[in-house]
Amino acid sequence: MACMIAAPASGSGKTLLSLCLIAWARQDGQTIQPFKVGPDYLDPQLLSLAARRPCRNLDLPLCGEDWVQLSFNGYGGRCDMALVEGVMGLFDGIGASSEGSTADVALQLGLPVVLMVDAGGQARSLGALVRGFRDQDPRINLAGVVLNRVSSARHRELLEDVLMDIDVRCLGCLPADPSLELPNRHLGLAPAHELNALGKRVGKWASLAERHLEIKEFSRLLQAPKPGSDPIRTVFSPALNTPGQDCSLPVAVAQDEAFHFRYPEMQECLEVLGMPVLPWSPLSDASPPAEACGLILPGGFPELHAERLSQCKTTLSALREWIRHKPVYAECGGMLLLGRKLADPVGELHAMAGVLPFEARRGRLQVGYRTLEACSDSLLLRQGDTLRGHEFHRWQLSGESDESVGSRGPLWQVEGWKVERRAEGWNLPNLHASWVHLHWAGSSMIPCRWRTALGSAARRNVVVS
Repeated sequence: MACMIAAPASGSGKTLLSLCLIAWARQDGQTIQPFKVGPDYLDPQLLSLAARRPCRNLDLPLCGEDWVQLSFNGYGGRCDMALVEGVMGLFDGIGASSEGSTADVALQLGLPVVLMVDAGGQARSLGALVRGFRDQDPRINLAGVVLNRVSSARHRELLEDVLMDIDVRCLGCLPADPSLELPNRHLGLAPAHELNALGKRVGKWASLAERHLEIKEFSRLLQAPKPGSDPIRTVFSPALNTPGQDCSLPVAVAQDEAFHFRYPEMQECLEVLGMPVLPWSPLSDASPPAEACGLILPGGFPELHAERLSQCKTTLSALREWIRHKPVYAECGGMLLLGRKLADPVGELHAMAGVLPFEARRGRLQVGYRTLEACSDSLLLRQGDTLRGHEFHRWQLSGESDESVGSRGPLWQVEGWKVERRAEGWNLPNLHASWVHLHWAGSSMIPCRWRTALGSAARRNVVVS
């Protein structure tokens, strides 16, 4: 079955409740698969560490209904239990609609919903809030409510009476506790690797769940779905039977404190298609592995390490040389590494690789799903191709021009809710660079064309050498 952890709004404590339940399940000897609704990288890092298995994003606008169902059954069915953490408020979707919302995914998968409510400073008003969420869409199966920031035993009794009056079950209350204090940054929670004493916290979270939640009811709600087929192999089964798939084309992927925004399915797509991943750290001031046929630069927080990156001369020189001979795929923060200069958190500019002609400074928030239409043929696209991606950053570029050697103009035309159609991305013979994040399992032509690009480059390099 599994259940959906939802809330009236962001910041209510969905992640805290999810972490407590995951920690309890592990302490109880159960395996549990975490999922996260929407295009999130930070919450899933915490859920992955707590569960000791990759958290999977369930994103209807980005990946479509088929992948969401395949992922939920395929990964969830491998464990004893499964849990889905929602995104924002229960009904918050694209624009003013509920498209892609937590409720949308709960209905798609037939999941009961547990509503996590910040009850601080509330008494009978809690009833109006919960009743409104329960009755907004009669199709939603509200299994119960968990209360956050309950100040005392008396406060808890009062709130339980309020919920009883509207015939909604209270499934527990999380007290104030230092282990539940998670650091934040302007894009959400801080990365999981910045969280101190995670092992001790996991033990504390398990104890809090045991003492403060209706754990017998959660034991029932968290039962995993029936096992499904392997999601990645199902998506790529036609490609696996094509000639030449037994040829290995290794790929270097940037992975360190500066670059860690990537879905686990990216690596799985690469590996199932014969492109083993070679981890590489730009912060190590070393060239990417020489045996790699291509390089992926995912997003992250390079601005927090801008000064150190600027001093990694071997890294930056290697990037300038690499792009002359081998393909590069760069998203968001990975693209910033390729610019001329990048501002750190106090606004000081630091030199980057200089492959792309821009300087990047902190700017206004750009966030939302994007519909993409390829302007022309490129490394991974064919003119007229349409995809769905997601943009989330606070940067503005200055000094942009088309003076990059070999530039073919922008990658695609981009539009979204309240976003006018505009040209975006960098299209060089060996480069795909954009603000827009893609989910490779939900855009299966991208990894297939990436493999084709690697093979073509490898053949050219053999001929040249």
